[in-house]
Amino acid sequence: MSPQTLNLTPDLYHYLQRHSLREPDLLRQLRYETQTMPGAQMQISPEQGQFMAFLVQLMGAHRTLEIGVFTGYSSLAVALALPPTGQMVACDINPDTTQVARRYWEKAGVAHKIDLRLAPAKDTLNTLIAQGEANHYDFAFIDADKENYWIYYEQCLQLVRPGGLIMVDNVLWGGAVIDATVQDRSTQAIREFNQKLYQDERITLVMLPLADGVTLAWKRPD
Repeated sequence: MSPQTLNLTPDLYHYLQRHSLREPDLLRQLRYETQTMPGAQMQISPEQGQFMAFLVQLMGAHRTLEIGVFTGYSSLAVALALPPTGQMVACDINPDTTQVARRYWEKAGVAHKIDLRLAPAKDTLNTLIAQGEANHYDFAFIDADKENYWIYYEQCLQLVRPGGLIMVDNVLWGGAVIDATVQDRSTQAIREFNQKLYQDERITLVMLPLADGVTLAWKRPD
């Protein structure tokens, strides 16, 4: 037995899904529809969505943030896990893909929980901070343009309460983070982000080999 994290074969991955995944029908329908669309690789895995919902329920979260919506799988998974009075601010700039998200939010009866802001996320988050929303959110999910990850993280760190949680997606970036031949701006941004986060004493940190790599940053109490 190796102490390293398992390298999942396709068969073992399917076993994992068969013995743990409890994906609601609407989430499955949304996932299948998204697979037919351009940019489908941006869709999170169903077990990642279930993990997010698990964390939100475990925390008893009421207010959440999402940076990068795409077709709405992660936001729908979280909104379904929120209590009836729960609220999410969801940030994106694409009216076409988020129209798919809106359709499924409506079908699931959670559209009233989600405040979609179609504007650059930096602007939306700055507006929330200016409105006195600092320390008012329980959970944030960052899954947008990689070159702005550190800016989004710093903004979310202000908005999330002490004891709140920030989840960051794509931190292993398909393995490119360790490939010295890959030097595009997004990959370099992910490398720099991971290193800076590792050195950030304001948080407690864990990086998980889930999907394309997920980092959880727990905001330490003041």
